[in-house]
Amino acid sequence: MNTINIYHYVVFIILNVTVQTKSEKCEKTSQNGPCSTNNKINRKWKQNAITVGGGHGRGQQLNQLNLTQGIFIDKNKNIFIADSWNDRIVEWKYDAKEGQIIAGGNGQGYRMDQLSYPTDFIVDQQNHSIIIADYDNKRVIQWLNQKQQILIQNIDCSGLAMDKNGFLYVSGGYKNEVRRWKMGEYNNEGIVVAGANGEGDQLNQFHYPTFIFVDEDQSVYVTDQDNHRVMKWRKDAKEGIVVAGGNGKGENLNQLSHPGGVIVDDLGEIYVADCWNHRVMRWCEGKEEGELIVGGNGKGSQLNQLYYPRGLSFDDKGNLYVADQRNDRIEKFERLF
Repeated sequence: MNTINIYHYVVFIILNVTVQTKSEKCEKTSQNGPCSTNNKINRKWKQNAITVGGGHGRGQQLNQLNLTQGIFIDKNKNIFIADSWNDRIVEWKYDAKEGQIIAGGNGQGYRMDQLSYPTDFIVDQQNHSIIIADYDNKRVIQWLNQKQQILIQNIDCSGLAMDKNGFLYVSGGYKNEVRRWKMGEYNNEGIVVAGANGEGDQLNQFHYPTFIFVDEDQSVYVTDQDNHRVMKWRKDAKEGIVVAGGNGKGENLNQLSHPGGVIVDDLGEIYVADCWNHRVMRWCEGKEEGELIVGGNGKGSQLNQLYYPRGLSFDDKGNLYVADQRNDRIEKFERLF
């Protein structure tokens, strides 16, 4: 395994080690689909969250956030946040009352020490570096011990992911594609692994892809935001399959509305931040509808409500963290069983 602590891929380790036991293992069969179960497992979370970051109104103080996007929780339960409208990446230590700036925070701009609306990132804790989708600056930039290096320039970058082999994946919202680069080899255009067939709703197209997740088989899950669906592209596939939503914009259990973050666990269960429905949904590939996990109580600021949720992450106990974007806070939903 590559030493990089992978922002999206890490959930495989988290949930495989700490959540799934031998008695819980999902019975995977080709007939029933990748996350069919013998009903011995049905993970649930408390419906009232705990605010563990922000929650002090919108602003740029160290105890505040401003329009959050991607998040990541490390093994020590420290929270890394793309604080997009503050043009910075911040880290909230476990139980801290305020965050600390680890990238950006020098005003919006194009200088090497600045960011402009960062949306997603990958954390390498061993080397104390972070790779950032610097969205408005159209670049992927690495911060290493407060020194900066541009990895990819002039790129439409919305979401980032890295697989177990160290390949870097970048989604391009306006180009409607996902490209892949070999780690350390960025002086090329990369390889298209999904999309790049123009804007549309066909199985080989996207309409503004954002968050991405790559599994251990190098299948790429893509939030196809304006098609209100999540697509799965197997390695070397020429088109994807719909694994969540895809039934038009709506709030029924078989629908999504401008989805955001996506994570897939070791059982093949797909977690989606259903942004405009103010809820988090769980889907199984091949199923006709999803299941409500948290939220879904209308938009609001109560502890059982969300307001345009975006990023998702799990800690090593299977607790669910949500970047509650318009409430400018990070919510922790504790796992019940």
